[in-house]
Amino acid sequence: MVISINKKLFFTGTILLVLTMVFLDDLVEDWGQIEDAPEKLQTFFSEDLWPPDWSVLEAEVWVDGSLHKPNGDICDESFELFCSKAWTGMVVTLKMAFIATLIGFIISIPLASIAANNLAPLPINLAARIILAGLRSLPSIIWALLFAIAIGFGPLPGILAMTLYTIGYLGKLQYESMEGIANSPLESGMAMGLTHSERLFHIVIPESSNHLISQLLFMFEYNVRHGAVLGLVGAGGIGMYIDNYINPPFDYDRAFALLIVVFVVVVVIDLISMFIRSFVTEEGDVKRPKWWTILLPAGMAMEYYNQKDVEDESEAETEAIEVDINPPLSHHAQQVKKLSNLEESE
Repeated sequence: MVISINKKLFFTGTILLVLTMVFLDDLVEDWGQIEDAPEKLQTFFSEDLWPPDWSVLEAEVWVDGSLHKPNGDICDESFELFCSKAWTGMVVTLKMAFIATLIGFIISIPLASIAANNLAPLPINLAARIILAGLRSLPSIIWALLFAIAIGFGPLPGILAMTLYTIGYLGKLQYESMEGIANSPLESGMAMGLTHSERLFHIVIPESSNHLISQLLFMFEYNVRHGAVLGLVGAGGIGMYIDNYINPPFDYDRAFALLIVVFVVVVVIDLISMFIRSFVTEEGDVKRPKWWTILLPAGMAMEYYNQKDVEDESEAETEAIEVDINPPLSHHAQQVKKLSNLEESE
C-alpha cells in the first residue's frame, strides 16, 4: 500500500515538475538576462542598502535643537525611540492590522458557515463563495487605492482594505476547515433539532477551533507585513515612511532599516502566536526529533527512535518498581524519621 502511494506521489510530482519547466521556458524569453543579476544585486546592496541608516529609530531634530515626533509634536517621551518614525509607523500598522483582522474574522465566520458544503444548501453555498471570492480577488493594495481615492489618505483606507481582504481570505480558509470536521456531531445536532447558528456555535466552532485560531494569528501577521505595502498608496502605517524613502532623494538605507524593523516585529508575532497555539494544541507525548536525525536515512532514524522508546519504557518500569518497593513516606512518617535520625546522632 505504501509503495503504491509513493509511486503515485512520484508520478504526480514528475508531471508537475515537467509542466513547471515547460511553463517557465515559455515565459522567460531570454535566459541571458539573469547572468548579471547577482552582480547588480551585490552593487545595489553594498552601495544603496548597506549599512542601514538607523536614524529612523531616533526623533527628528529641528533647527532649534528640539526633538519632535514625525507629526510635528514635541517629543516628551523618556526614550527617543518612542518618537521615531519606526516606532510611530509600526504602532500605527499594528493597530490597523489588529482592527482589520478582528473585524474581518468576526464577519467571515458567519459567511464561512453558509459557504461550507456540510452546513448550508447549494444556492446559499454558491452565493457565499462568490462573495468571498470577489473580496479576495482584488489584492488589498488595490482595495487601499480605491478607498484612498474615495476618502483620502491615512490609516482608514488601509483598515478598510485589510478588512475586506481578510473577510475573503479568512472566509475561504474557515469554510474549508469547517468542511473537514466529522459528520457525526453535525448529524447528531440536526437530529436534536439545532438551528444553523446553534450548530455553528456549539459544534462547528469548537470542533475547528484550533484551525480557526491558527488562521486568525496568521492573518494578523499577514496584515502587519502587508501594512508595509499599503503605505505605498497612502494608506497609512510604516509603509508611508518606506514610500517616502524609496522615492527621490532615494534614501534606500533608511527604507532598508524600516524593513528590518518590520521583519523583527513579524518574527516576534510568530513566536507569540506559537506560544498562544500551545494552549489549544494537543501535543500529548509526542517528542521533538533530534536535529541531526534529519540527516539520517529513514531506516536509521526509525531504528534510533525505536531503541530510544524501548529505553524510555524500561526506565519508566524501573521507576514504577522502585516506587512500589519504597513508597513515598507520608508527612507524619517523614517527621518521625527525622526525629529518629536526630536521636541517633545525639
